[in-house]
Amino acid sequence: MPTYLSQAKLDELKEEVAHRQGQGRKDIAGKIEQAKELGDLSENFEYHAAKEEQAQNETRIMELKAMIIDAAIVEEKTGGDNISLGTKFVVDIGGEEKTYEMVGSTEADPISGKISNESVVGNALVGKEVGEEVEVELPSGKSIYRVVKIL
Repeated sequence: MPTYLSQAKLDELKEEVAHRQGQGRKDIAGKIEQAKELGDLSENFEYHAAKEEQAQNETRIMELKAMIIDAAIVEEKTGGDNISLGTKFVVDIGGEEKTYEMVGSTEADPISGKISNESVVGNALVGKEVGEEVEVELPSGKSIYRVVKIL
């Protein structure tokens, strides 16, 4: 399954990989060397913490590389007839208008108006046109979203 990303997010992930493989690894190696100098490794908290940090760094590098390999670039769309990945749109929720952008799950940030196509709300809105309404069951109860405008 592809990882849907904007070009900016893909570039950000590539920068993170480069940092983690370069300076990140060097910093952690330095911490491990300093901890080794403290003596007995079996009870050396600093050593074990640094090794855990090293493992987490390597795991994150693998995750990032997998996302980059599977990346499908989502172009920002303007206009259009319906909501799809990359679309910015306005919805009415109980008399309050909100502007959202449909993004892949990696970039989702509902507070800043970026909702994932895989979320309950995002999935319900994909393919909807101006004027269409959709009822979404949320933990807080049912909400009705009416598409006001596709930007």
